[in-house]
Amino acid sequence: MPLDPAAQFVIDMLEEMMPRVEHYESADDVRAFMLANRRELPEPDAVARVEHHIAPGADGAGVVLRVYWPSDDATLRPGIVYFHGGGWVIGDLESHDGACRRLATALDAVVVATDYRRAPEHKFPAAADDCYAALVWAAEHAAELQIDETRLAVAGDSAGGNLAAAVALMARDRNGPPLVYQLLVYPVIDSTATRNDYPSKVDNATGYFLHTDSMEWYRAQYLATDADGDDPYCSPKMAASLDGLPPACVVTAEYDPLRDEGEAYGAQLQAAGVDVVVHRAPGVFHGFFNMDAILDGAKVAQQIAFDAMRPVLHGNAPG
Repeated sequence: MPLDPAAQFVIDMLEEMMPRVEHYESADDVRAFMLANRRELPEPDAVARVEHHIAPGADGAGVVLRVYWPSDDATLRPGIVYFHGGGWVIGDLESHDGACRRLATALDAVVVATDYRRAPEHKFPAAADDCYAALVWAAEHAAELQIDETRLAVAGDSAGGNLAAAVALMARDRNGPPLVYQLLVYPVIDSTATRNDYPSKVDNATGYFLHTDSMEWYRAQYLATDADGDDPYCSPKMAASLDGLPPACVVTAEYDPLRDEGEAYGAQLQAAGVDVVVHRAPGVFHGFFNMDAILDGAKVAQQIAFDAMRPVLHGNAPG
């Protein structure tokens, strides 16, 4: 369908707020621009409690976590470990605070947001290692977090969707905390040499907020070498097998360069026997998912994703 007029309005606004990253000399310049142009967001969902914790990271440093509780009662709830987007370079706990609050309230779950190390200061696999460390910490501290350790999920958008998919693979490969679900919102799945062979990388290369050239800049910040792109924890599509992964919901956007690789990964998961819901949101662009105050497509996509997750997260609730 044609681009939603409301989506075009948002794209025009974002073009003023967000830098064309490939035109900047450094990640610090991009972050400074974003900080100077950060605008007030719609009032986020109210949660009962928010706390900060530190998990031990792979390099000996701590990984800062922000934990959200939807209620102050003593009920054990599902736990969702969340990884923010931003090309592994930008984005932080603040940029995705509203997204985490929405997950907590909509799914009645404890959400653990992860402030992973960012590129280019910390190249692959630093972010993936930090995100896996966050999952392990959440599982080890499940009782004090009032999380049912048998109902752990991962979620993320864009680069965070990449990290969620990678962590699901890592948990399986390392006999780590068992996961019951993975929510991958317009994820980056392919950073290999053939990453630009998807039609959406050409059809949606410019004009829809995220440009294909911007993805190339982000990739250059994240990968230390081109060979890193072949690692399954960088490009989940490269995993030798997807057997044994948790059920998934993959959300894509019609006007997104990343659309086709996300949908191809959904097909890979399905072929491996994984229960998958793939939703292509019509008429919208990369970054739309948390814009439900403005875009009807975001409301629909959230409902589809949350309806897919809810019975899995709550189907085995005690009592």
